[in-house]
Order: sequence, then C-alpha cells, then structure tokens
Amino acid sequence: MALAGLTAGSVLPAAAQAEDAPVVVELFTSQGCSSCPPADALLQELAKRDDIIALALHVDYWDYIGWADSFARPAFTKRQKGYARASGRTAVYTPQMIIDGTHDVVGNRKMDVTALIERAEDRPSPVSVDLTRSGGTLSVALSAKAPVGAVELHLVRYRPEAEVAIHRGENAGHKLRYSQIVTDWDVVARWDGTGAFRTEVPVNGDAPIVVLVQKPDYGPVLAAARLR
Repeated sequence: MALAGLTAGSVLPAAAQAEDAPVVVELFTSQGCSSCPPADALLQELAKRDDIIALALHVDYWDYIGWADSFARPAFTKRQKGYARASGRTAVYTPQMIIDGTHDVVGNRKMDVTALIERAEDRPSPVSVDLTRSGGTLSVALSAKAPVGAVELHLVRYRPEAEVAIHRGENAGHKLRYSQIVTDWDVVARWDGTGAFRTEVPVNGDAPIVVLVQKPDYGPVLAAARLR
C-alpha cells in the first residue's frame, strides 16, 4: 500500500502481573490494503505467545479506495500519525508495526519484526504492573524502583478474532480472518512515575483488558499487562 500523507457482564475476579515484561506489538492495518493480510496473519501468530501483547489498530485512510474497514476508528489513524510525528516522519503506511512504542517496521516482514521483538525482550521493564478485576472495577497498581518521569495509563479493549468477507477494494472477493482487533483505547490516568501508584477504572463486558504504561506524546511503552 502506498504512503499516506499526514493530516491532522458478570466477571469473576482475576489478576495479572507484568513480571515477564511482555513486548507490545501494535499493527496498523486496513481491510482495504492488499499488503496487509500477511501482516494480519503474522499478528495472529504473535498473539499466541504469552510474552507478547499483540494489538491490531485498523485505520480509516484507505476507505476511499472502495472498501470501508468495518473495524477502523479515526482515533487509531490519529495514534499512528502521532507516532509518525514523534519520529520525525511526514507519512504513515500500512501494514506498519510499532514495537513497544519505539521502533517501527513493515508489518509483513517477519524476520525484521522478530529481530525487533528480540531486541525489546532484552530490555528490562522499569515499571511493574498489577491488574485485578472485581466485577465492573479494574484496579491498577504501578511501582517503580527508580523514577521514570511522567507517564500515561492507556486502557485497551480488543476482540480476539473475527472473519470478514471483503466485497470491494484491493482485497475484493477474499474472506479474511483478523485477530486482536482493538475496539476501545482510552487514557485513564496519569502518574508522575515515582514510588507507587494505584487507581480504579470502571470496565464492562468480558473483552480482554490491556493496560499500557507509556511516555506522553507517543513515547516508549515502559510496561504492560493484560487480563484475558
């Protein structure tokens, strides 16, 4: 796909801790992108690993070529463009993977993706994350052995998988399977990055929950945890 220029329920309690510092892989993809299915398949493969939190963010800037992505959100396009600005780029593309908010790579290049994930796994997480859910309340506890500076807490919900029949556009005539489909993404708290921090967030439904600890302005992801 060519470059696009920049423009603007009842749930039992559960707990998770980011002891293994999972690597966060964000895939920016589109149902209307003919180069994306291999990246979508790779993300599905990565999602099977416990040491990776894989997230698919469907963007809307290819909708005009004939197929409106049914999972796309303007907010996901905005996030991708924010990463581009943070890295000094003037364009965005699909399929793109962002590893731990730091490194980007063409999402269908498996060897390059694997190399970046391995590099990220070698870096220890400076923040520990504990998640506990009781009914409609998610408790988030953070701690840092040394100050890490101001960070934002991102709450992400995703749909584990879905199959879509594409009738128009570059993938017309194909039935494609998607995984880790992000449905909601919100900044729910901010922390100064010193000592310990705890907050509670209301949550609904039984979709998996991901919390990212990320530096502001599309900086590095310092830590992450998930409840499935």
